[in-house]
Amino acid sequence: MGTPDPIRTCAFEPGQIVDHRLYDYRGVVVAVDATCQADDGWYQRNRTQPDRNQPWYHVLVDGDPRTTYVAEENLTLSDNGQEIEHPLVKRFFTLFLHGRYYRGISLN
Repeated sequence: MGTPDPIRTCAFEPGQIVDHRLYDYRGVVVAVDATCQADDGWYQRNRTQPDRNQPWYHVLVDGDPRTTYVAEENLTLSDNGQEIEHPLVKRFFTLFLHGRYYRGISLN
């Protein structure tokens, strides 16, 4: 019997705005998976094929209707404090404040 894997902590959480290191886009994290949950077919079609055993993030892409599924190693925290333009932002978040989004919070 092997030693259990150490508990992983995620670098980002839903509501944080991130930049993709390779593809030069920014977006907002809407969900996190502890490891890659995509099927093998999707993973094999992924051009970069980062390690599956790391946190992966569901991201709404700024200025584009796409969503992406990104490995943690390909993301950095964005220093651009502007809101994200995406048709699904309001489905996931209720408030944008100080450079990040929040769920279930309203100042009204």
